Amino acid sequence: MNGRTPTITDSARRAAGPALAALLAMALASASWAQPRPKVVVLDRIVAIVNSEVITRRDLEEHTRLAAAQLQQRGTPLPPREVLQKQMLERLISERVQLQLAKQTGLRVDDAELDRALERIAEQNKLTLTQLRALLEKDGIPFARFREDIRNEIILARLREREVDNRIVVTEGEIDNFISTRQAGAGRSEEFNLSHILVSVPENASPEQIQARRSRVEDALTQLRSGADFRQVAATFSDAPDALQGGGMGWRDAARLPSLFLETLQSMQAGEVSAVLRSANGFHLLRLNERRGSTTPMIVRQTRARHILIRTNELVPQAEARRRMDSLKERLDNKADFVELARQYSEDASSARGGDLGWLSPGDTVPEFERAMTALAPGETSPPVQTPFGWHLIQVLERRNEDMSRERARLEARRALRARKADESFQEWLRQQRDLAFIEYRLEER
Repeated sequence: MNGRTPTITDSARRAAGPALAALLAMALASASWAQPRPKVVVLDRIVAIVNSEVITRRDLEEHTRLAAAQLQQRGTPLPPREVLQKQMLERLISERVQLQLAKQTGLRVDDAELDRALERIAEQNKLTLTQLRALLEKDGIPFARFREDIRNEIILARLREREVDNRIVVTEGEIDNFISTRQAGAGRSEEFNLSHILVSVPENASPEQIQARRSRVEDALTQLRSGADFRQVAATFSDAPDALQGGGMGWRDAARLPSLFLETLQSMQAGEVSAVLRSANGFHLLRLNERRGSTTPMIVRQTRARHILIRTNELVPQAEARRRMDSLKERLDNKADFVELARQYSEDASSARGGDLGWLSPGDTVPEFERAMTALAPGETSPPVQTPFGWHLIQVLERRNEDMSRERARLEARRALRARKADESFQEWLRQQRDLAFIEYRLEER
């Protein structure tokens, strides 16, 4: 906890946020782009077996329809339907393998936590939960199905966190080496906006399998050099998790990229597509969309603050916590000593220090806390402020401008190195899990 409760965000929200946003975007895209469908009854059948579970034609059709809607919303030309369907089947198989492992190892998301996640999704999209439900069901997406998809997305995020991300170690020596390398490169913090195609190669693949996968990636490169849209080619050929988003990786710091990628990108121009690259995971194609660098000093407006926290739980509901906080605020308004009240009443590790949180930089605290703190003048105390941790009284002591370049450089290096290791490790871990699973394809059966 480090004695600074406001700096700790909710782990489930942090782990699953991007996945939840992507899933909701897919659902909303479907609602915006899907065309009326004829009421045709299709007999269901099995299209794949994953260990002891099956994937049905109906599941595959529904997920393919949502993926097509998402691609349309992004303006990506659609690949042939049968190609998109095969890509979606591979994604469903990978998800099923991971969910089975999660179940076997006791990883769960209970209904109460799921309800809170759904409420946040609706709020982030400026909808009530009722409006979100109506929007989904208007387009034929059962809310119960959407609810379970959200549960699965949270589980998948936590599984990756447990099996891969939490095992990543970045040493101080690695950080020193990274910073030294960056400084040797004229001090530039270079970033690349990339798109990516991965054609994976199974572990212990035969020469025939390797050649077949190489032919596949060379077909993709031929289409790209003939002027095909990269997003469409990625959706058609790529085995990467972002394939159905057109292969876009967004902005990546140089340190977050494998050396194989970085060495290739250094000689590329914006808009250019790389030759075929070979790694342990398979064959890659990169498209450099943009590049940028920065040498600007990191001057940060910091705030020294202290707080009193009353937590909410089953024994202390919101109304009771707010009542206690109103009483404390009244005492402060009548010249009570903040330090003494914090030591006596605050339910935070900082209480022993009179609630002192030290110097805080932007982003150190949860948004609700930071907004209230930023609005205060030095010496001023806030009214009761609610955050995911409970209710706070916040007092600003002083402010300063601090050059955080060194600290920020080390923090960014640590984050970049962790992300690079995690990306590489996750792809290898997922490939191993698939290799261990029994998978039988039945999509081509009639």
